[in-house]
Amino acid sequence: MPLLSNIARQKKIDFFIKPIPKNAAILEVGCGNNWLGNYLLNNGWKNYISIDLEGTPTIKGNINSWKSLELKPDQFDVIIAFEVVEHDDIWEACYSLLKPEGNLLITTPYPAGDWVLRILEFLSLNQKRTSRHTHLQKIKKIKNFKTVNYKKILSLSQWAIFKK
Repeated sequence: MPLLSNIARQKKIDFFIKPIPKNAAILEVGCGNNWLGNYLLNNGWKNYISIDLEGTPTIKGNINSWKSLELKPDQFDVIIAFEVVEHDDIWEACYSLLKPEGNLLITTPYPAGDWVLRILEFLSLNQKRTSRHTHLQKIKKIKNFKTVNYKKILSLSQWAIFKK
């Protein structure tokens, strides 16, 4: 794993994951190599499922097809989508799947700094993208969600916690 990606993982755990109650119903969208799911399951969170188009998620498929994947409205306390929203428009699906007052945890590149991330990827300092960033956007405010916490990191990344 590239150096900057390893550092970012630990920072994500500290910022996003540690405050989540152990009994929370958690959905991770775009679980990739399952690093976060493994961390959660090995550290006391048991009500966790993942969804992705590839790899070995709990559910293989697109979150936008959640109704056909046997997911239920208002099912999750927390939805985690690290480095996903730049690839697809998942906002409506996440809103539907979150319980009232549920939290959506997002990380995504900051649009103006995406070119720097490409250089870091080329230098193998950052994880390589899996597909094009066709939905790259500023996420400080998102329709239907209340912004609980937002931070821009070095104008390269955006981290946000939204409440339904």
